[in-house]
Amino acid sequence: MRFSDLLSMSVNNLRRRKLRTFLTVLGVLIGTASIVVMVSLGIGFNELTMEQIASYGSLTEISVYSNAMMGGNESSKEPEYMTDDVIAQFEQIDHVTAVSPLLEANVLMTQGAYQANVSLVGVTQDYMNNITLKEGHLPDPGKKELQMVIGNMVARRFSNPKSNNSGYYEDASSIPDIDFMNRPLFVIFDTDAYYQAQSGSTTGGSTTGGGTTEGGTPVKPPKKYLLPTVGLVEGGAEDWNNYSYNVYVDLEALKTQLKQIFKKKPIPNQPTNKKGKPYSYFIYDQAVVEVDDMANVTSVQKAITDMGYQANSNMEWLEQSQKQAKMVQALLGGIGAVSLFVAAIGIANTMMMSIYERTKEIGILKVLGCDMKNIRNMFLLESGFIGFLGGITGILFSYAVSLLINKFLAGHFMTDMPGDLSRIPLWLSLTAVGFAVFVGMAAGFFPALRAMKLSPLAAIRNE
Repeated sequence: MRFSDLLSMSVNNLRRRKLRTFLTVLGVLIGTASIVVMVSLGIGFNELTMEQIASYGSLTEISVYSNAMMGGNESSKEPEYMTDDVIAQFEQIDHVTAVSPLLEANVLMTQGAYQANVSLVGVTQDYMNNITLKEGHLPDPGKKELQMVIGNMVARRFSNPKSNNSGYYEDASSIPDIDFMNRPLFVIFDTDAYYQAQSGSTTGGSTTGGGTTEGGTPVKPPKKYLLPTVGLVEGGAEDWNNYSYNVYVDLEALKTQLKQIFKKKPIPNQPTNKKGKPYSYFIYDQAVVEVDDMANVTSVQKAITDMGYQANSNMEWLEQSQKQAKMVQALLGGIGAVSLFVAAIGIANTMMMSIYERTKEIGILKVLGCDMKNIRNMFLLESGFIGFLGGITGILFSYAVSLLINKFLAGHFMTDMPGDLSRIPLWLSLTAVGFAVFVGMAAGFFPALRAMKLSPLAAIRNE
């Protein structure tokens, strides 16, 4: 007997008992939809968590810190600073694609009546390429003059020194009107000299018993540098990310600028040797290591910590979140599986009833010489077709439920994690249909075996 004949007989038999078929399919529908919706919530929670962590910075980046710069080296030996040689060692680690040292300079920025203490961070071009801009462009490679890319929340730091405001505005509507792109922005690198000049301090004088200084030369106000802003980081004044609060410039250009300004004097934030003299090279307190794939971040991070440096990455948080998400997904999927198990019992009951009602038909098929496998396959096709119908309709119902969840519930309960809470990928839909067919055929297997074992003569005499 051909497969098409078996399929035709199975479908016609299901059509003759429309109400029973409908109720059985309804059970599979509810079971399939329960599993799909529950699993989709787990998938949505996992992806939302990943998207939130990724918004704080790349998932393939590792932030490296020097223990010496963080006060973690208390031995009498020369501290193990992070220099260009160390950066070169990081680049030799397997799976590392790029390393960018971060050279930080605390500067004072002014525009009109407003000023702000800001971190000016020198980075490589590779690091710059990770920054998403709202406006403008990245600094031109190889250009010697400093060009600034300003974080989207830097404006919050500006305040009027003549007012009592602290300089950080919680209310976005009260942030000073700072136009980074179109108005001049002055930068003061020697902030110590600036504040000494503002307070009227002098150099070279004598100190009296009361602590006041007599004579001496007043501290000269430091030079102000007019630096152009070429780009603004993506986001509004309330959208935090890894690049929100800093101002980024080209690393080599910043080195050149600092050498010209401070000459042989110690550069702020740069350590000095035991004699109090600056080193002839720059020392970094942080570097960012870029890894080729998320799966290799943990191994690279371990290699860096083994070298004696502190390292952390967003993958640490992501791995913990994924473990929790898998537990939630397994729990939700198990709850949905109970519904499908109940539906499988319904399919088995339907097929057993069908065998009792068609005993005579089965006997006639056996007397006519029908192969036992064909009889078995006919009932397996019926149960599998019930599973298929239930799976297809269950998927459609799941999409409708998922749409309602995302429209009415996700925004209400997940205000801190914008996005769809329920997500049904294509693989989940196909797997759900296939699983529903498998459950249907598994539920119809034992009834099909019973049909094979019926005695032909007893079946024909059955009324």
